[in-house]
Amino acid sequence: MKLQLKLALYNTLTKVAIITFMGILILVSINRISVNHMRQRLIQKKNKLVTNLSSAAINDLLTQQKIFTDYNLLKEEYIILKEVKNNHKEKLKQHFSQETREIEGSQEEYQILSAEFKYHGKRYLLELGQTMSTVGQLEHTISVFTFFILLAAVVLTLLTDLAFSKFLLAPFYQIIDQKLNKVNDPISFNYEPIKTTTDDFRILDQSISTLMNKIADLFLTEKEFIANVSHELLTPISILNTRLENLLNDEKLSVEGENKIFACLKTLNRLKSIINSLLLISKVENNQYKKPDNIVLKEMIQEVYEELEHRLVMMNLTFTINLSASYVFKGNKSLFHTLLMNIVNNAIKYNRPAGSVSIYDTFIDANYTLIIEDTGQGMEVSQVSHAFQRFEKFQSEKEDSYGLGLSIVKSIAAFHELDLEIESEIGQGTRVSIIFPKK
Repeated sequence: MKLQLKLALYNTLTKVAIITFMGILILVSINRISVNHMRQRLIQKKNKLVTNLSSAAINDLLTQQKIFTDYNLLKEEYIILKEVKNNHKEKLKQHFSQETREIEGSQEEYQILSAEFKYHGKRYLLELGQTMSTVGQLEHTISVFTFFILLAAVVLTLLTDLAFSKFLLAPFYQIIDQKLNKVNDPISFNYEPIKTTTDDFRILDQSISTLMNKIADLFLTEKEFIANVSHELLTPISILNTRLENLLNDEKLSVEGENKIFACLKTLNRLKSIINSLLLISKVENNQYKKPDNIVLKEMIQEVYEELEHRLVMMNLTFTINLSASYVFKGNKSLFHTLLMNIVNNAIKYNRPAGSVSIYDTFIDANYTLIIEDTGQGMEVSQVSHAFQRFEKFQSEKEDSYGLGLSIVKSIAAFHELDLEIESEIGQGTRVSIIFPKK
């Protein structure tokens, strides 16, 4: 998961937790606040009612109805007035309760204020009730409102955090893209700093530039070392080779001496081949080659076939080329020729007599793929995973194998941005796929 998305989710979840906590706190408190507000209103109504009552009105109501009851159409409020026994010693009582009352056959839960008062020496009990349904409606309204506020806050927070984190991390992704992903050669590294006001990104940019500067110095040193070593090693090998060949011209040389000189020459040639292979791998991996050529794949494969035709005839191998597309790409013709030569040469070297080598193409996920398949000895699964490692030899009976052929193939493929896949089975053969990038 990207850092930008992680930051946005973290900020969103944090704010959601805070808003949820506050919403729960509001819902818990709203009931108490509403009940207290309702009681204050009942006290105000009681005081106003007691103040406005007259003796005539009270006597008339008590004479006719005994109890005075009033309520609105929705039965949200009611009033009950009745006379109680006058006990001068007892204090006037006033208290709140929450009870269920029936008004005209409809039961409702009310918040009730029961208050005693004296009027002209008589003691009366006044009950004022207000339904609790208004509190429930208020809580429901606030709950729905809080939910939608929370939902809107989550969406807005996520969008704003994504936008802000994208803006904030833009220099970071520029550093990754321009200073790391697009750098193929440390010598051509762009040391121009990325514009940013964030100190952490400035430090990261400076650190990468410093590291690249050190790598570039080491890279140049390695190039010089390879050139010097290759020259210093190949020169004495050539001198020894010449001297040994001159010794072969000595007429007094015995047969045993000739055999020993031939063995030395073979060893020198082997050493020379290894040095040249390692030198080639190093130059390719250090990007010391360019890609100036338009390579026509059909023509290149035909050239390889013509060069190796004599070996195919010697082993009585059938060689088939079946290319459905005329594929052309930009690269280094000499290096790609070496890549094909090594793969086809292995297909011939490790094949069985009267076997076959097939070269054909296909498209895998819209990528052009060249496949070289043989009917040779094959490799085990564990061997396939190490096939590209240097000096790995799986066919020990082949004395002319140095274990560098597939390492060279891998280096050249990486230089041309090609993918390699090997499928092999003991006794069934090997299939090497060269996958070209999409154009």
